[in-house]
Amino acid sequence: MWQPAPGWQPLPGGASVSTVGVWAAVEDGRDVVVKRLARPGPDDPPELDDPRSSAWWRRPAEVGLAGSVAASPGLRGPALVRCEEDDDGLVLVHERAAGAVAVPGLFVAACLGRFAGARVEDPGWLARGQLRERLARVERRGGWRSLARTTVADVADHLWRRRTSMLARLDALPQVAQHGDPVPGNLVGVDPGDPSRCVAVDWATLGTGPVGADLGYWSLSSRESFEPLLEAYVGALPAGLADPDDAAYAARVTAVLTVLTRADWALGRVAEGEGALAGKYTHPAVAPHLRAMQRQFPQLEALL
Repeated sequence: MWQPAPGWQPLPGGASVSTVGVWAAVEDGRDVVVKRLARPGPDDPPELDDPRSSAWWRRPAEVGLAGSVAASPGLRGPALVRCEEDDDGLVLVHERAAGAVAVPGLFVAACLGRFAGARVEDPGWLARGQLRERLARVERRGGWRSLARTTVADVADHLWRRRTSMLARLDALPQVAQHGDPVPGNLVGVDPGDPSRCVAVDWATLGTGPVGADLGYWSLSSRESFEPLLEAYVGALPAGLADPDDAAYAARVTAVLTVLTRADWALGRVAEGEGALAGKYTHPAVAPHLRAMQRQFPQLEALL
């Protein structure tokens, strides 16, 4: 049975069904990151074996082996040192990118805009329809049932009923390269070899999506407000790639539907406990998601 080597230091992150763990290590005097991925079993979700799903378990390895983002504009991935496969899964070893200082939010937005113009070859395993897939999982759980018990119930219901038409509009927009999970922990620093580019890790959701979708996801983590982020993103898009209004729409839809889904999930986890649901808004597992939802009220109103 595979085990991490003595002396490896566990790193945060890598929370997924397929990720066993992530460690910092030193090999031949070089700082590296080791990631262990578990091969799906018969009881695991079927999307883990679907190369088009954002949850496909092998994508991190395929991205590294193909060098898909080794030299892409805006964002690049760390160099793959080696990939080892066994009956139970995979071990990926990457260079460790230095990133002690958080990269500015507007810089990241511009990097995401540049990456949208990347030409990433599709061998048949780039993720597609990531937001649609996430909402389908929510639908199987009965929709935003916890939000239906809150003061945003009418707004949430209106947007939930419009989700099909919003997703259809997103499908009609220019489809561009996207990281799929642009959060602070995955954007580790400015590329020393190209100061217009950010070093990004965890490419498990690399794929294509509507222009602006990555920005919408990033806006949920960035300290900067939506409009300056949008301006930085649009300003960095390659000329003629997309209409700024299209990017703004996709960013808003992605941000709003994602933040509502997260808030509903957080409330649902505590809803069955004793007491009224409203009394649990300050629960430490819920409050951050509700504050994030409140930050998105201007974008929510723009969609209504």
